[in-house]
Amino acid sequence: MQRLNDSLLFQYYLIYKPFGMLSQFTREGDHATLADLDFTFAKDIYPVGRLDADSEGLLLLTNDNYLKTKLLEPRNKHTRTYFVQVEGQVWEEACEQLSAGVDISINGKSYRTLPAKAHLIAEPVLPERNPPIRFRQNIPTSWLSLTLREGKNRQVRRMTAAVGFPTLRLVRWSIGKFSLADKNGNFPNNGDVWEVMPSEVGRFYE
Repeated sequence: MQRLNDSLLFQYYLIYKPFGMLSQFTREGDHATLADLDFTFAKDIYPVGRLDADSEGLLLLTNDNYLKTKLLEPRNKHTRTYFVQVEGQVWEEACEQLSAGVDISINGKSYRTLPAKAHLIAEPVLPERNPPIRFRQNIPTSWLSLTLREGKNRQVRRMTAAVGFPTLRLVRWSIGKFSLADKNGNFPNNGDVWEVMPSEVGRFYE
């Protein structure tokens, strides 16, 4: 729950993190970072969690440490939804397996994923990826919506591989009740930044 007078203290931003960008402000090799976005954040603003460099989509940045703790604490099991393009024609059984939980390897140890929500979707409207996905000739692709309540390292990629469908493109679509479709005006482009009002922050917990 939002604390009294927090609107005077805290700021909340959502961004569409592009492919190839690190979820940090600190330079690391030749990778683009959040410092390359066309937006000047206050020095106490940091990302909540991370998206791998080869993943895209919704990323939250804030200086609200209480919210960061709530969202990153595994026991709270807040939801994130990903749109995933995979290689091959996915069948319903694979979605059922993903929903029930699959065995993946985390740090060399077998881990059973928590129950999730997985279903096939039509190809979504998304910003173009640079560079584009490399398709293999004569091999179809499918799009899945996958909602998780946990966030292990490269979990989505490991899950789709476990049911026989390698991930080609991974886009975080939503965090709690916030989604890319919520942005006012035009649908977000790569690197877009928009502010969340303090009165709306409770939607992250849902």
